[in-house]
Amino acid sequence: MPKARGRHSPAKAQRLLRRAMLALIVAACLSALAAPAAAGSYMDRAWLLIAEGSRANEFLGKRLYDRELARVVGQAAEGRLQAAKVTQVPREVELAHPHLLLMLEHYERAAAAAALGELPRYFEHSRAAQDEEQLFRSILRQLGWTLPSGKS
Repeated sequence: MPKARGRHSPAKAQRLLRRAMLALIVAACLSALAAPAAAGSYMDRAWLLIAEGSRANEFLGKRLYDRELARVVGQAAEGRLQAAKVTQVPREVELAHPHLLLMLEHYERAAAAAALGELPRYFEHSRAAQDEEQLFRSILRQLGWTLPSGKS
């Protein structure tokens, strides 16, 4: 009498179970590796946006008399802000991301104020950007992440 379809011998069922378990283990390992890689990539992107924004603001702060330079710095700041708005944010760090956006927005507003010759507003936004950076870094630390340091 032929075997009924869909029935497996106990040995074959064990092999299938082992394969399924192995596949689950491999999937879990790959998933565990993917999360830090995504967060690591985000950290690199955030570090670049912060470093460039801070550097441009510091450069402008020493040349506040140059309104054309302030305009160019403002355009670059707008680009960094737009890039941060559309970047993929891993779940592990999504609580910190709004502070990165606020920091970049303040740098953009500081440059716009400098371009208009409104120096008190420039200093106000520059300080607010630095405060947001500190909040961003603090939240990342609380979440167990830190930005890369000293990269160039």
